[in-house]
Amino acid sequence: MSKLDNKIALVTGGTGGIGTAICQRLADDGAKIVTTSTNLEKAAKWQAKQNFDSTIIKCDVSNYDDCKSMKEQIEKELGVVDIVVNNAGITRDGSFRKMDTDKWSQVITTNLNSVFNISHQFVDGMTEKGYGRIVNISSINGQKGQFGQTNYSAAKAGVHGFTMALAQEVARKGVTVNTVSPGYIATEMVMAVPEEIRNKIIAQIPIGRLGEPEEIGALVAFLCSDEAGLITGANLAANGGQHMH
Repeated sequence: MSKLDNKIALVTGGTGGIGTAICQRLADDGAKIVTTSTNLEKAAKWQAKQNFDSTIIKCDVSNYDDCKSMKEQIEKELGVVDIVVNNAGITRDGSFRKMDTDKWSQVITTNLNSVFNISHQFVDGMTEKGYGRIVNISSINGQKGQFGQTNYSAAKAGVHGFTMALAQEVARKGVTVNTVSPGYIATEMVMAVPEEIRNKIIAQIPIGRLGEPEEIGALVAFLCSDEAGLITGANLAANGGQHMH
C-alpha cells in the first residue's frame, strides 16, 4: 500500500513546472489528483502528456464562487478532499514607483486571496474527518523580499502568516497546515531567463545549482504523509542555502 492510497489531493496551478512535479509525486504515492485551470484546452494538452491520472476542473482560484462550485463538483464526483496544495501563482513585476493598482491587485488576488478561497472550502471537511493536510507554496522572495516584487513578496509573506494562524485553529482536529518556500527552481520559466542572468542567480546559491521541481514535489509529499504529523505551522525553505532565516 502506498503512503497516500485513496487520498484525494487538490493541487491548484498543477499544470505549471512545480505544480506538475507535485502532482506527479503525490500520484506516485497513491493519491487521486485533482487540479484547476482557467483554460481547459491547454490543461487537456498538459494532461495528455502526463503518466498519471488526474481530474481537471475549470476554476478561477481568485474567485470565491468558482472555488465553491469546484468543491461541490469534486465531492459529487470523487469524495471529500484530504490534501490541499495551494500552488497557483502569478508575477506582475515592476518597481514600486511604477507599479499600478492592477499589477498590485492581480498578484494579491491570485497569490494570496486564492489561499483563503480554496482552503475555506475544504477545512470543515478535514476537521470533521479528523484528518487533513494543507500545504501552501510561498517563495524565497516572501522571506527576504525582492527588488521589483513588492506585490509578489507581500502576497507570499502573507501566505505564511495565513499558515501559522490556521495551523493553530485546526491542530487539535488532525489537520496540519504548512508552507514551503522554494528558491530558484529549474522550471521552464526560470530556464527561459537569459543564461547570463541565470548564471548570476546560481552564483548566489551556496549549493551551486538551481533546485529541481521534483525536489519540491518530494518535500510536499512528505508534509502530506502521516510521518509529518508533528509538523504544523512551519515554513520549510528549499533554496539551496540562498537565504537562511
